[in-house]
Amino acid sequence: MEAVVVGSEVGVALPSFDEWVAARGPALLRLAYTLTGDAADAEDVVQEALSRALPRWSRISSVEDPDAYVRRMVVNAHVSWWRRFRRRESPAPSVTPAGVVEAPGVLFDESRRLWMACQALPEVQRTAVVLRYYEQLEYAEIAALTGVREGSVRSRVSRGLATLRASYPREETDD
Repeated sequence: MEAVVVGSEVGVALPSFDEWVAARGPALLRLAYTLTGDAADAEDVVQEALSRALPRWSRISSVEDPDAYVRRMVVNAHVSWWRRFRRRESPAPSVTPAGVVEAPGVLFDESRRLWMACQALPEVQRTAVVLRYYEQLEYAEIAALTGVREGSVRSRVSRGLATLRASYPREETDD
């Protein structure tokens, strides 16, 4: 990027919305996918956030961290989507046919089992765990992003991990 004069300071040229989306869109889609658990829903959430960001891009691109700002918009769009979904639909607790026995390596590999355990977490815990370990954000950043106190974020992450450990036990190895 080239240097431009912003007021009396020399700054960096701000990227256009299209350039920014081309560079950061895949990361936003990955975040949304880990929050929703479904590719189509993730695309909808990102589309919603980006459609709200476009008319405000001149203001958003001038903030200190536009990535964090739009990530927050994705999280908010997901929460709004989830609240609407929860009021309309009641998902079935399990789609595994009765009588089917889950055997290691037959129906589910380890990553699929872990993904299912993550999907079973309550929404606020899954969001906190995803932002902490998938997006590698600090607790303070997650608190700012989700609009809750840092202690609540720590609690949600801790409870989410405890639930994951209980539902996804490690196999003991003989050493």
